[in-house]
Formats: sequence, structure tokens, C-alpha cells
Amino acid sequence: MKSYRLLFIVIGILFFPIWHATFAQEEQQKILYYQMEPLDDSLFIKIQKEVFIEPPDPKAEIIVDLRDPNNETVSIKGTLYPFLAFTPETRAKIQTYPFKINLGETINLASVYTKVVSKIRLGKVVQPPTAYQISPGLSYINPFLQLFGGERFGIPFKDDLGLSFGVGTPYSGVLETNAVEGDFHILGFSVGVIGPVDALTQIRTDNNYNNLYFGFAYQLSYIIPLGNFFEISYTGVMKKPSIADRAKYHQDDILNADSSVRYTVKIVEDSYFNWELRYPFSLLGSTRGKFYVAEYLKEWHIGYTGRELSLAGSTFDFRFDALIKSDVRQPEYVFEIMVQKVAADWAFSAFAIGPAVTLSTMKNGQLGVLGIFLDMRLKVGTSF
Repeated sequence: MKSYRLLFIVIGILFFPIWHATFAQEEQQKILYYQMEPLDDSLFIKIQKEVFIEPPDPKAEIIVDLRDPNNETVSIKGTLYPFLAFTPETRAKIQTYPFKINLGETINLASVYTKVVSKIRLGKVVQPPTAYQISPGLSYINPFLQLFGGERFGIPFKDDLGLSFGVGTPYSGVLETNAVEGDFHILGFSVGVIGPVDALTQIRTDNNYNNLYFGFAYQLSYIIPLGNFFEISYTGVMKKPSIADRAKYHQDDILNADSSVRYTVKIVEDSYFNWELRYPFSLLGSTRGKFYVAEYLKEWHIGYTGRELSLAGSTFDFRFDALIKSDVRQPEYVFEIMVQKVAADWAFSAFAIGPAVTLSTMKNGQLGVLGIFLDMRLKVGTSF
């Protein structure tokens, strides 16, 4: 019961600024020096194509300076362009763009507390997903390569024919499992192989008693062709971990005083029917995003994952997964936030990094931080 209370509290804290900001009023004064929040992909792409930037980045940093009528400029990812380099139609859209961050505002002592909140613009909090995200045959296409967990990195050969790859499971946290997965996709079907890389879990030397371990397994899945909303899959074991490996994994079990097992790792050695019910949508201008409920390996998950959300001038990825029920493991809550625009040059919008925190039952029986580590991702290509 305490775990559920903590879950509701954390969700409330995360989304309180959004609820609060819906009551904020738009600034009435004319703004001449501002940053355009990346909430309109088509306009951002059009702006960049007019000055021959290839490939265009829908999350590029665009700063407009119209303070001097004789020297009006637009800065795109640090490069200056004359305002007159754009067509009259595009210039009009830039001037009337509703989601602006005023860079010429007066700063005072109270700005430390009010600046971020005042930047929030929520006219596009929730939007429909892209056609790729709701297509059962194309939804695997994903340009984001994440180091640990999350959605699989999907490479198309021809539309609904391609490959995907991922480290960990779609629901696992950082350093939680030894799984590495590769899949082949065609017309909404996929067949894949999961193999073990034990080095992934050996980086963390403590609190490994809630880990998930694989031998060699295969996985078959199919997305019901009524939009990308319901996926069923089957996971079968080809080769179980050896006796030596099993003994090594169970060294992290937590025992009671009478040597009975209190908390134990989970070793995948059976066959499992899995499913995921999801609802793709764009939150805060995200280029990918979905809310989901799933059963995977006899474990129930509920969560959200989103790429390139935009809030108060920042662009970031956010993932939350709650393991609410398992046949073996303790409940677990994964929080990840990876911030973009921390690197330079090509990596400015391609690279994101940030903390990944896992909460679960500690050795003393109380809920606490099971692990914290850095996760990162690369964006390879263009979002759809």
C-alpha cells in the first residue's frame, strides 16, 4: 500500500507544474527578442529548409532578434541568418508564433523562482501522434538509440520491413538486467532473439537482488492491425542459464535470519505470453510518446515514455515505468529524464543524458533508492 501511495505522490509532483501552468496568462506586450519553443515541427523544418539546413532538426534552438529594424536576425543552432532571408509567409509565422520565450524580460531577485514557471506555454500540451506511431507495420521505426532499457532502436529497410535492437527490456531500468535483444519486423510481425551479457549487471556491485536474468530466448510478437494500440507476444527459452550462472545470480538474494529467502532475483526459464495495451500521443510537443499497461514475463507494468518533450525552453526525454506486480520480484519504479542540448555541433540535438533512478523495497523492508545511474541516448536520423 505504501508503494502505491508513493507512486501517486511522485506522479502528482511531476505533473503539478503542468496543471498549475494551465491557468497562466499569455504576455500581452510585443516581444522582439525571443526563443521559439520547439512545438511546431513543420514550421521549424520549413524555417531551416529556407536557409538550406540539411537535415532539418524539428527541435533546433531558434532565437529571433527583431529589436533593431536595420539588423533583424534569426539564430538557428548558433548560426545567424538575416530575417529577410526567409519568405514573407515564413517571416509572418515567425513574428506571430505563439510559443515564445521572452529573452528581453527584466531580471530581478524573484526571477530565480518565477522564471521557469513564467516560460511555460501549454497551448500544445497534448496532440495526436504521427502516422508512423499509429501504424502497426511502421511503429517499430525509431531513430532513438538508448543505452539502457526503453523502446527499441528501429531501422527500416523498406517501410514495414526492418530490424530493431535494444539493451535490457522495454520496461527495465539501468543495470537491472543482462538482456540484449534483436528483432526482425515485417508487416506488424516480429521475431527476435534475447541473449545474456552479464557485464551489464556487474557494473553495479550492490542492491542486485531485484534483477532480471536471461539465458538465451526467442520472442514472437504481433501488433493487432487496428492502429498501434495492442501488441501480443510470446517469449520462449532456448537455453537456460547454466548451474554456475544460476548460483552466481542467486548470490545477490537477501535471506532471513533462518536462511529462508526474503528477496530473490528472477531468472527467465519458462515460456511466457505477453501483451501491451498502449495509447500513442504527443505530450508537450514530443516527437514520440505513449502511455501503456503491459504484462511481460508474468510481471505487470504501467508507465509512460516520451522523446523530445519541450518545456520552458528545455528539450528532454522522460520515462516512467512501474512494476506493480511480479511472480518473483519486488515492486519497482523507474524514473528517467535525459536532457538534450548539452553537447555541441551535430550532437546538440542528437545526444541526451541524464539520471535514471530506480525505487524499490530495500533490505530493511522500506521503500528506497535501489539504484541511480546515468542513462543516455543518440538520435540517429529524423523523427516520424
